[in-house]
Amino acid sequence: MKLAIGSDHAGLDLKNGLADYLKKSGHDVVDVGTYTTDSVDYPDYAEKVGQAVLDGRAERGILICGSGVGASVAANKLRGIRAGLCHDVYSAHQGVEHDDMNVLVLGGRVIGPQTAIELSNAYVGARFTSEDRHARRLSKVSALEEKFCS
Repeated sequence: MKLAIGSDHAGLDLKNGLADYLKKSGHDVVDVGTYTTDSVDYPDYAEKVGQAVLDGRAERGILICGSGVGASVAANKLRGIRAGLCHDVYSAHQGVEHDDMNVLVLGGRVIGPQTAIELSNAYVGARFTSEDRHARRLSKVSALEEKFCS
């Protein structure tokens, strides 16, 4: 799978390790930064990851900041991005299966490298079910986006 991955300075170490793991696992990884420990702003990287997904440079994205909360909030401001903050395996795959989540958000100061690997494996291995109830709910989410984000 082609994945965009990005982080702020607080998520840098986790991002680098996870990107290496994903590449070794056969995924095509587009690293949109950051590349140093210099302080940066998480919304900038939420935009970069989200834009890579929206313009087709990646099928899905992974975004990391300190807690994951700010990056999740920022990523969800991009029309068409469905970002979910996940710190457990169930949410990482269920968010794709039921909600067609296209950006996985992680907290670099909350989880460790092994948990990040487990979450990313669940995320990339999951597919949207397209069941009527999930498609109906996703349609309602899209309607909210159109109504309030115009």
